[in-house]
Parts: sequence; C-alpha cells; structure tokens
Amino acid sequence: MDAIVVGIDVSKDRLDAHVVPSGEAFFEANDAAGLEKLAGRLAELSPALVVLEATGGFERLAAATLGAAGLPVVVVNPAQVRSFADALGKRAKTDPIDAEVIARFAVAAGVKPRPLPDEQSRLLADLVARRRQISTLIMAEEARLRRAINRHLKKSIGRLLTALRRELKSLDADLDGQVRASPAWRTNEDLMSSVPGVAKGISRTLLAGLPEIGTLDRRQIASLVGLAPFTRQSGKWRGKSFISGGRASVRAALFMGALVASRHNPVLKAFRDKLIAQGKPKMVALIATARKLLTILNAIIRDQKPWQSA
Repeated sequence: MDAIVVGIDVSKDRLDAHVVPSGEAFFEANDAAGLEKLAGRLAELSPALVVLEATGGFERLAAATLGAAGLPVVVVNPAQVRSFADALGKRAKTDPIDAEVIARFAVAAGVKPRPLPDEQSRLLADLVARRRQISTLIMAEEARLRRAINRHLKKSIGRLLTALRRELKSLDADLDGQVRASPAWRTNEDLMSSVPGVAKGISRTLLAGLPEIGTLDRRQIASLVGLAPFTRQSGKWRGKSFISGGRASVRAALFMGALVASRHNPVLKAFRDKLIAQGKPKMVALIATARKLLTILNAIIRDQKPWQSA
C-alpha cells in the first residue's frame, strides 16, 4: 500500500489540502478553529508525511499546530515546488492545484519529515533576520549621507541613522540574551567565533539559519547552503560550474566571513591566494573560500573543539 502524503497550500485565509494517492481534496479556514479541524481530519488519515510550502511566515502557525498534534510535518522550498510544477506542465495556479503539486513533489523528491524549530529557535531566527534588515537600512542611509549636499537633508538622514543604530544596539542586546540563555548555543557560538574572521553576527546567522551544522558531512552541508558547485557537461562540451539555491542568508554571511578571513586567517588566506595564483577568478576563489570556511565550522561543531591554527 502506498504511503499517504498530504500537501497543504497555505494562504492568509484558508488551508487547501490534497491527499496522495487517494486524490481527496478539502480545505479549512486558516484560523484556530480551522487548524483544529484540519489536525483532527489528518490524524484520522495517519499520513506518512504532511508537506507545507514556505509562504513568508503564513505557514508557521499551521506547521506548529500540526506538528504539536503529532503529525509528521515538513516545510519545503517554494522554488523547488514551482520548478516541479513547470516540469509537469502545470501552468495553472490555484490553491487546490498547488496543494496537489506540493504533495506530488514530496513523493517524487522523497522528502522526509524533520523536527520543526521550537519557539526559541524561531525567535532567534526572527531576531537575526531583523538585525540583517536594520543593517541593510543603515548601509543605505550611510550611502545617501555621502551623496547628500543639502544641509536639511543631511540632518534628516543623521536623525534616522541615530535611531537605526540605537535599534541595532537594542537588537544585539536581545540576541545576546537569547544566545546566552541556551548553553548549547552559547558553546557553539564561542566555538565558531574562535575561527579568525568569524564574528558574532556570522555565528548567530549560522545558529539561526543552519541548525544542521555539525550533523552532516562536508558535501551535504555545502549543498544545503548552496555552496556546492554544479557541473555542466554534455558530450565533449564542458561548461563552467556554478552554485545555486540553498539558504541565501547563511551563504551571504559565509561570503562576508570569507572576505575577512582572506585577510586575517592564515589558513584561509593561503588557500585563497593559492587559487588566485593558479589563475582562478576572484569570485571563484571567494566561493571556494566560503565553502572551505563552512567545512571548518561544520567540523568544529561536530567535534566540539575550537579553532587550532596549523
């Protein structure tokens, strides 16, 4: 008998479900009562997997409620689901169709359930994301200040920068409290920060966005982040390798760490310089250095041993 897989399309107002292989489809309201009904109905089906698509946060309450009901829940990447729909030739896009595509994608891709982040982990991820947003705003305002000529405009930008920097300082204090409240996070942050070129911001981005670090091998962790190169080859033709997908915020943090480490970390500096000397483009060398940094951090968390320079 085929395993039962349920795909759920989450929108602001409703939850559309599609059951594979039976083809049964139904929906409930996306509110507390609707979620309770949905959890009860799915429990009767005893599904092997309940799959939701990440939809900018709308899926969080549904995933948490269904997970708390003991259902095997997983949240998947919407870009992968959309590519799967394109491959099937499904150009139409409605909530019931999306729910079916999500379920069939999970079956075809062999998606497995994995533990959902707890409330503390979600809060850390939200704080890290908010800090990244504030930092981006500060950089944009600083660029405007450098270009500004009018005195009144400069004053306006200065006032906003003062408020943003105050908010950034407050967020850093909140992050300190969150990390220091967890012995495991505190230990892992200290371990990662022992690597020259890895600051608290990078460590906390990895804690929030890459909870799998230390549990996977170097190829798996690189693929998860989107730092594993894809080879393009057909017959005698060989194209350039490239990276794609993965977790953008974690990858961006690793790129920043690689830039700093290329100057201040003797091991990674020698690694990057060797690639440049071999004629590799600077961007290729940076990507390889970021991948090397991720491999080092993964091993450090796995072994629970701080950085030791050769």
